[in-house]
Amino acid sequence: MDHSDRLAGIPAMPFLVADIGGTHGRVALMRASRDEGRLVEMLASRIFVCAQFSSLSDLLQAFVEAEVQAPVKHCVLACAGQIMGNEVVNDNLAWPIHLAQLRDALDLDEVAVLNDFEALAYALDGPLADGSRHLCGPNTHASGPTLIVGPGTGLGAALHVPGPAGGFVLATEAGQMDFAPNSVRERAILAHLAPQGGYVAFEHIVSGPGLLTLYAVLCALDGETPTLATPEAVTTAAVARGDAYAVEAVEIFCAALGSFTGNLAMAFMATGGVYLAGGFLSSLFDLLQHSLFEERFLHGRSARAVLSHVPVRVTEHGLHGVHGAARWYLRHGTSQPAALRQAAAGGVGA
Repeated sequence: MDHSDRLAGIPAMPFLVADIGGTHGRVALMRASRDEGRLVEMLASRIFVCAQFSSLSDLLQAFVEAEVQAPVKHCVLACAGQIMGNEVVNDNLAWPIHLAQLRDALDLDEVAVLNDFEALAYALDGPLADGSRHLCGPNTHASGPTLIVGPGTGLGAALHVPGPAGGFVLATEAGQMDFAPNSVRERAILAHLAPQGGYVAFEHIVSGPGLLTLYAVLCALDGETPTLATPEAVTTAAVARGDAYAVEAVEIFCAALGSFTGNLAMAFMATGGVYLAGGFLSSLFDLLQHSLFEERFLHGRSARAVLSHVPVRVTEHGLHGVHGAARWYLRHGTSQPAALRQAAAGGVGA
């Protein structure tokens, strides 16, 4: 499955890059930069609301019609989920993504695919890190593996490991790990969500929809009727301290995020630091700063000695995923993992 002959000319021509999440689709027209100080150059970009389109191909076609003047034959897709055959599998996407249908609808020669947080991790050596705000730990730039975590419509995470040619990135489905309660109140929440026991994923708690779930469960536990209907409403009420259950929901959300992030930082020995990504967290920065996030991130005993040296920062998602996906494509597009190359080229299930 060596596609080097098909990909050899890609750096010289513009290509589509799409960072597709559960809520927004960020799309850009990119090409290899003629400036030696930059790897990629953005020619045009737009942000779409996924729910306003019936499919990914319709969303991309809207961008092409508005921004693209000459035919584009190559596309890089960063999206939540994993490739299974010819399909990207994820419960949080607005619609199923079938790679063969996408190629045919847009008359593409190639669709390369990577995980959305994998793409963000490839942007860590660019403006994603430069525009971040320090949350806790030492305010320094350390060396070693760097973890990026982001709660949005779902909960994503990836690890950047430094090395030659920019190092490499490990994609994860860490948001699907079992939620572990830390407080009595959290145990009551888990019991309410799974009264007969069973699996409750971390992203059912630590995400935008998870925040709304927390709020509704806290109301139910106290016999109250919820009055807020969206994660944004819960966030706004918590910032204004206008609803006690919204405030508590955000406090538990931040604490659980600390536990989740600390678990991953220990598992991967993320001595290079942690980046928490997304506008959702940026809007909560002050509450996050004064929450139990740091205490839960540090855990206890020997783990605290290690994790206390890990810097944690908050950064906007923005178009960083688009930049990271483009950088990955130009550096690694000719050496994709076999299963990914087959799916992208139509060799499996097409």
